[in-house]
Amino acid sequence: MKLQMNPYILVDGSAREAIAFYQEALGAVVLFKQTMGEGPQNPDAPMTEQEKAQIAHAVLLAGETKFFVADYEPGMPRSRGNSINICLTVETEAEAQQLFTSLKAGGTVDIELAPAYYSPAYGMVTDKFGVCFQIFMDNRK
Repeated sequence: MKLQMNPYILVDGSAREAIAFYQEALGAVVLFKQTMGEGPQNPDAPMTEQEKAQIAHAVLLAGETKFFVADYEPGMPRSRGNSINICLTVETEAEAQQLFTSLKAGGTVDIELAPAYYSPAYGMVTDKFGVCFQIFMDNRK
């Protein structure tokens, strides 16, 4: 199994500020950035212009390490332990399912593993030690 682990920093509405800070403090380079408004919209739950402007996902490179920064999704509460989580990137759905199943034992499922517009298999689980993991299948070849 090819496995990649990346720190994922979630902030409450200040992702743009955090990105600028890490660019200055760590010499980080922004490799990718997408706002919530650039993703698919749910007509039953329209976002405000402020929510649309928030960062849905950004990939930064500092030295040889990629890390991710985003704002919490609208309505997602900030809780102890979910400000920084680890994103596990795999190549197959079977690998994603195996990691998800293993990590949820004794823990809690935050987002069920399922297809998302950005991944064929994405889920989030907090393990029994309170560590939050995102499982992400990268479909870019």
